[in-house]
Amino acid sequence: MLLSVSVDLDRVSEYEAIHGLSRGEASDRVLQVAVPRLVDWATQRGLPLTWFVIGEDAEAPVQAETLRRLALRGDELGCHSFSHHYDLTRRSAAEMRAEIERGVTAVERAARVKVRGFRAPGYLVTDTLLDLARESGLTYDSSVFPCPPYYALKAAALAKLSAQRRVSRAILGSPDVLRAPTRPYRVGRPYWYRGTGILEIPIQVTRRGRLPFIGTALTTLGALGARLLAKGVLGEPFVNLELHGIDALDQHDGLAELAKHQPDLRIPWSKKLDAIDAAVTLLKHQGYGCVRMDELAARAQS
Repeated sequence: MLLSVSVDLDRVSEYEAIHGLSRGEASDRVLQVAVPRLVDWATQRGLPLTWFVIGEDAEAPVQAETLRRLALRGDELGCHSFSHHYDLTRRSAAEMRAEIERGVTAVERAARVKVRGFRAPGYLVTDTLLDLARESGLTYDSSVFPCPPYYALKAAALAKLSAQRRVSRAILGSPDVLRAPTRPYRVGRPYWYRGTGILEIPIQVTRRGRLPFIGTALTTLGALGARLLAKGVLGEPFVNLELHGIDALDQHDGLAELAKHQPDLRIPWSKKLDAIDAAVTLLKHQGYGCVRMDELAARAQS
């Protein structure tokens, strides 16, 4: 049984865009503040991590040095597109290809590593996007999130913002994603069926109720709730725990205004890491070995 922990390095500006807010001055907090905190935690626990990087960030010299240090630590670096457009799947095939290929190139050039994995902005994919990821030389995708509670909460949040006449850049996507397998599979056409396409490693849900087993859920529920959620994935051969950099930030990191709209930022970042740690510790005690996502993908394919 294998556990892979990955971190999406979404910038603070992405969350401001979700909530329909103007861009603040703390967009660099994820790479400069959250990443060192997550590295310290993972190092103490002996965990390898997979980081999904936005290509634009990789082109900045300071951020490129951060990525090189992560690679030297032995972590995997994946592609989270070049610009993190939430509406990527609504753009032309040429634009989608450019977002993938420019993102991969930027990360590889910055960290001097081979990029094998892709995660789409907002968990949104289409057959075309997954075809392009495979054609670009990537060996796996980890974006599909077949989670009814998450889908319902996102739909409600977007409806509330619309009622308040605030424009969110987030997109709901098709409910057909809820029909996708919950374990690694090769995508078919449409992508929520099994086939012979790129390997998909879905965002993790529990075995019963398909509750979200992701950083936001763990940090919101606290250590006790996180352990209960972790028990819900026991028995899965592959567990894909997805975090975000913002899971290691709180309102005191210059994010007081965003915290008014994002409740998890009101929880001290150390408490949030404690909750994540509780879930990971339980899984390790139950015999899960911790690997990078490219290693999990290789095992899943075999």
